Amino acid sequence: MRCRVVLGVQWPRPVRLMPLLLLVILMAAVWAENRDYYDLLGVSREATTREIRRAFKQLALTMHPDKNPGDPSAHDKFLQVNRAYEVLKDEDLRKKYDKYGEKGLDEQQGGRYESWNYYRYDFGIYDDDLEIITLDSGDFEAAVNSGEIWFINFYFPRCSHCHQLAPTWREFSKEMDGVIRIGAVNCGDNNHLCRRKGINSYPSLFIYRAGQRPEKFNGERTKDNLVRFSMQFITTTVTQLWQANVFSEIEKAFASGVSWLITFCSDTGDCLEPRTRQKLAAMLDGLVKVGWMDCTTEEQLCASFQVTTGATALYPPESALDKQDSILWLNTLDSKEIYNQVINHLPDLELLTSDSFQTKLTRHRWLISFTFGDRSATSNEHKKLQAFLRNDHIQVGRVDCTADSKLCQSLYIHKPCVAVFKGLGIHDFEIHHGKDVLYNIVGFARDSVRAHVTTLRPDNFPSNKKEPWLVDFFAPWCPPCRALLPELRKASIQLAGQMKFGTLDCTIHHSLCSMYNIQAYPTTVIFNGSSLHEYEGQHTADGILEFIQDLVNPSVVVLDPSSFNERVKGRAEGQVWAVDFYAPWCGPCQALLPEWRRMARLLSGQILVGSVDCQRFQPFCQSQSVRAYPEIRLYPGNPRQSDRYTSYNGWHRDAHSLRTWALGSLPRASVDLTPESFRSLVLLGQDHWVLDFYAPWCGPCQHFAPEFEVLARILKGEVRAGKVDCQAHYQTCQSAGITAYPSVRFYPYRGTRRYEQSGEHINSRDANVITDTVRQRLKQLSPQLHNKLKDEL
Repeated sequence: MRCRVVLGVQWPRPVRLMPLLLLVILMAAVWAENRDYYDLLGVSREATTREIRRAFKQLALTMHPDKNPGDPSAHDKFLQVNRAYEVLKDEDLRKKYDKYGEKGLDEQQGGRYESWNYYRYDFGIYDDDLEIITLDSGDFEAAVNSGEIWFINFYFPRCSHCHQLAPTWREFSKEMDGVIRIGAVNCGDNNHLCRRKGINSYPSLFIYRAGQRPEKFNGERTKDNLVRFSMQFITTTVTQLWQANVFSEIEKAFASGVSWLITFCSDTGDCLEPRTRQKLAAMLDGLVKVGWMDCTTEEQLCASFQVTTGATALYPPESALDKQDSILWLNTLDSKEIYNQVINHLPDLELLTSDSFQTKLTRHRWLISFTFGDRSATSNEHKKLQAFLRNDHIQVGRVDCTADSKLCQSLYIHKPCVAVFKGLGIHDFEIHHGKDVLYNIVGFARDSVRAHVTTLRPDNFPSNKKEPWLVDFFAPWCPPCRALLPELRKASIQLAGQMKFGTLDCTIHHSLCSMYNIQAYPTTVIFNGSSLHEYEGQHTADGILEFIQDLVNPSVVVLDPSSFNERVKGRAEGQVWAVDFYAPWCGPCQALLPEWRRMARLLSGQILVGSVDCQRFQPFCQSQSVRAYPEIRLYPGNPRQSDRYTSYNGWHRDAHSLRTWALGSLPRASVDLTPESFRSLVLLGQDHWVLDFYAPWCGPCQHFAPEFEVLARILKGEVRAGKVDCQAHYQTCQSAGITAYPSVRFYPYRGTRRYEQSGEHINSRDANVITDTVRQRLKQLSPQLHNKLKDEL
């Protein structure tokens, strides 16, 4: 796909176009032209993906042409709404639209839509269910690797069995809410994720546990069967207490700061049934031990707990049998009600104040929950964080920003959030911007303490720092920004000690972002002393690392009109240039950018690679007859025809395809061998040879051919390179012991005129690896050859 530059449009003259129809078309065009995509969907620019989906669904149900058969403009209007949705739901397209508008998008996007019934019945089956967490490619891995148990329903919107399961899945999710995580993945929207997970039928139901293989549910899809299946993966134990173990078990838990929830079972009163006990053990894992006591056989023991009938009670660590006011007696048998009462009763996270904050944060790694006086249900959920992070040696605490407003203001924290402080003091921290759910916070904390990403503010912004910094300008509401943050952490680990990483929240630090003309999020900039470099590649750790590597050792020459005329048009004899004419707003150009840099590194020493920014030098590009972006051209090594070039028209724009195309323009450095020349030059000659035995019909042979030419050019003057066509010269290849194509053989000259027919096999198809192998063998042969010649003399 190419971004076409439209310089002018000539409309055909209508023959008998009705004035009314023409007016409708013009009105629809004006309506679409003048409306922003966010306005079309009726959402703010800060809208989440879920809010965008909901807004589009509401519009689809009212604006769909199926529902407006009398409106001739309904089709065009709905196409625009559908296009707006297709762009804004996609993280990469949304960023391009925010930065460049419609001209930065693929022209073909949003050209079709589904029937009204699809949007009514099939569009996101579980989007509105609070107990079911809809996962997508961006947060799937963080969820299933968080340490919690996940039961995930992979479904397809048009699958009738998926719709039949939906009511049962909702009932099941309500039953198991809080015990395990219940998720859903829409494979219509996340096709690549589902394929990667091996999903080949719908619905597919899998249990995920961190570090273990997923388990598939294959039984009858009833609520009871789903509950039984999921309960078997809960490994937390429910302890039966009796005279021999009761006090040792209780004291051991109390010593670790863990409470006890005990249900006393008797002939009278209420006792929690085994499944409820097991659910509570899972819901309170790490915070509360769950046990039960049989008061029909341990009557005296139960009496010592002042229990004479069936009952359930919570015993905090500070409680004693004779202090009944510290014990919480529970008057319900419902697992959710018990869980909520227990969580509310447990002690809050350790409160850090201005006086203790600095001291404690320089000795340990902390996850801090910043609150503003409101002790919400979310704050109660945060009490479970310590249990998840204990093995990671991360302390968990809280700061009340209402009481310590100066402390929070100094950190630019103005609303509830959680942040990781990495043990290096008050200023080295990172704020969590993902979903405010337990699994997401736990994953963030574990990643953040290992990474080297800092939350930036005006006082630590690296505008005048000498060391290199990568700064991510972002907005917390922006989906591509949230997807980029874990990739930044990965990249920061790879570049520890070489480059510093920071994030700047543009919703808080407007002036700093305006100073650097930040127009879309995320915008990633490398600060290297006085020079700035904006990153335009794919938002992945590998893409960022390649970009930084390219800054240190540039592989692509940035050309302007002057340097283009001097270096490309004025090139020396035999010098070949590959040039990419691009526009920064062009989507296909952005996709090409990392591949073009990668290709340039692969061609290092063979072909010079450059790029021209046609937005910046538009008149120049027009003078070079560039009409579409990206325009990829190869200027051959004949300076007498300086304007001659070949355009790349291949379908694939990956680095290897482009490299193969570019190398095809170079003169061959290898020679074709016949049976006669193979014998006279290779077997009886006095040169070292490296040979490629191939067959013309062999795909890997065709792929290896340009690589062999690279090898031939690298070794020129040291080793001769030749090719043998095994289809034309089958007998020669058979005599050489060739059984597979392509085969690379090395024939060294050892000081005699006799050679082994089969040579030395080299098991590689990489020019650099083969070069190293050949040169190493030549080094080994040098003393042998010297001694051989000495003996002959």
